[in-house]
Amino acid sequence: MKRREPLSFVYVLGCSDRDGIRTYVGWTSDIARRLARHNAGKGARSTRGRAWQLLYVEYFESRTEAMRREYFLKRARKLRKKLSAGISLFSPVP
Repeated sequence: MKRREPLSFVYVLGCSDRDGIRTYVGWTSDIARRLARHNAGKGARSTRGRAWQLLYVEYFESRTEAMRREYFLKRARKLRKKLSAGISLFSPVP
């Protein structure tokens, strides 16, 4: 019997800081744990020291599919800009 992989998620995070609005794209198998790690300063180097909020999530049956979608979304600047449109520049999320 083939062992089934856990679901994989691709996510887009957003935050507001003195330099403007930022977005970050990543993938994980546990979205809640990953967001907590980013906000605790233990995520990717570019996410440290910021208060991130989850803007968008997609799920996939395999890690490979999620990684392909992540690669695409990292280059989809227009989509990321649309997703971050609801973030206020004046009141960053704590």
